[in-house]
Amino acid sequence: MNTAAFLGGLSLLAALGLGAPQAHAQALAQTQAQTNAPAGRRGGPGGGRGQSLVSPEIHADRTVTFRVRAANATNVTVAGEMPGGSRSLTRDERGVWSVTMGPLEPNIYSYSIAVDGFRTADPSNSKLKPEPGPTTSMFQIRGEPPLLHDLQDVPHGVVSLLEYPSKSLGKLRYARVYTPPGYEKGGRAKFPILYLLHGSGDNEGTWSDFGHAHVILDNLLAQKKIKPMIVVMADGHAAYAQVPATNAGAATGRFVAPFEHDLLEDLLPLVEGRYRVRSGRENRAIVGLSMGGGQALGIGLNHLELFAWVGGMSSAVGDPNTTLASLAADPKATNEKLKLLWFACGKADSLLGRNQQLDDWLKQHNLNHEFIQTEGGHAWPVWRNNLAQFTPLIFGK
Repeated sequence: MNTAAFLGGLSLLAALGLGAPQAHAQALAQTQAQTNAPAGRRGGPGGGRGQSLVSPEIHADRTVTFRVRAANATNVTVAGEMPGGSRSLTRDERGVWSVTMGPLEPNIYSYSIAVDGFRTADPSNSKLKPEPGPTTSMFQIRGEPPLLHDLQDVPHGVVSLLEYPSKSLGKLRYARVYTPPGYEKGGRAKFPILYLLHGSGDNEGTWSDFGHAHVILDNLLAQKKIKPMIVVMADGHAAYAQVPATNAGAATGRFVAPFEHDLLEDLLPLVEGRYRVRSGRENRAIVGLSMGGGQALGIGLNHLELFAWVGGMSSAVGDPNTTLASLAADPKATNEKLKLLWFACGKADSLLGRNQQLDDWLKQHNLNHEFIQTEGGHAWPVWRNNLAQFTPLIFGK
């Protein structure tokens, strides 16, 4: 364990007024089902200290109250995707800190709590945003009528966890696999497949748990806007168990090449051998956001023998003269192979410039593509919408 993180954790326990046994007792109490009752209304072991807090508490007017019990803390803040930036909490006589903000627009929000500068997930919220090192909680305010990422009364697909040994990386790896409604009932029907990649700091679970990709797909299917498909959500953070000497110290060797090897040599053949997947490049697509957008464009466009549909959202793209040189060598052949090259970026996104440069480069080399600029920045509301824009375009004629 990182020493700084360990000491920070001890400081956090002290601020919360907990020793190790007390922290364990509170952790057990936090596994109980949450309600929208105010703080202190539900009792728990250990008297006042054991009473469970409700945080966040979502009110009927869409305001949200955050609460943290930290008797010995001197400063507690909350920050996340809510507008207004970081907000300070106020301490009451029981050592409970709280703040109410909003009303908030219907959406899915992520946030973290900072106790005397130590950033952590909300101790009273069991809903964690999937990350390699989770420090972020999440909550949802449903729309009325429901938004596209809200669960609706339609047929639902299934998201499964896939654990697999990666021979190329020398370690166990994980992926999530979405199958469309009715797939689990069996039959001979086969489906096209989409590889959906996350951004830096997330993992294979983020697109489903926080992005609600499966819910979006279920709703689009019910609206008859997309074709039924299998979706593989891979873990884009890849590194060799032992870094080859030839790649030591090279960013491309440690972070880019390993994922490409894992995806193409391990995950793709495993999934497409286990699930009922249609064969052929015309039945295979790849898209991702931010880091995953760069990966999707780089891997997809350099492997047109495998992918006919390629996309990116707020993509972290490099110099196309280096990463995509093979496309420009024969633009006519590239255009014949590509059924779709689509990428999007928010007008307030810090990566807009890179995506505009890619757009210009593709135009200069007469390479067919679609580039759209949307409202918003480098944020999940934009990417959920991008997924709803991209998926109706793929696997058509």
